[in-house]
Amino acid sequence: VQLVESGGGSVQPGGSLRLSCAVSGYTYSSYSMGWFRQVSGKEREGVATIRSDGGANYADSVKGRFTISQDSATNTLYLQMNKLKPEDTAVYYCAAAQGTYLGLGYNWWRRIGYWGQGTQVTVSS
Repeated sequence: VQLVESGGGSVQPGGSLRLSCAVSGYTYSSYSMGWFRQVSGKEREGVATIRSDGGANYADSVKGRFTISQDSATNTLYLQMNKLKPEDTAVYYCAAAQGTYLGLGYNWWRRIGYWGQGTQVTVSS
C-alpha cells in the first residue's frame, strides 16, 4: 500500500489550499481514510476522517473550514482547506485503514493505518 500526498505550500491567512492523497495497492471494500497534521514537537492530531460509505468526522478546530472527500474512481483522497489560519501550519499526512472507524485519535491510526510521507502547509502573512 502506498499513499502519496501533494498540494501543500505557503498561503496567506484567509487563503485556501487543496491537499491530495493518491492511494495505490489498497483493495479493501470497507475502509476509512483520514488527514492528520503535526507540528514539530507535538503529537500528530486528527483533522478529518472519512469512510467508504461517505460518513465523515472533523476536528472542532476545522469544522466549517475544511472538507474531506474521496474519488473512488481515481483512488484519491482530498482535503479542501478554506479560511486558513496561522495555527493550521503543520505537516499534513494522509492515512488509510481497513474498517469503518471515524475517530480522530492518532493512537488507533498509528497502530492500524498506512501512512503517506506528509506535505508541508504554511499559513503566514
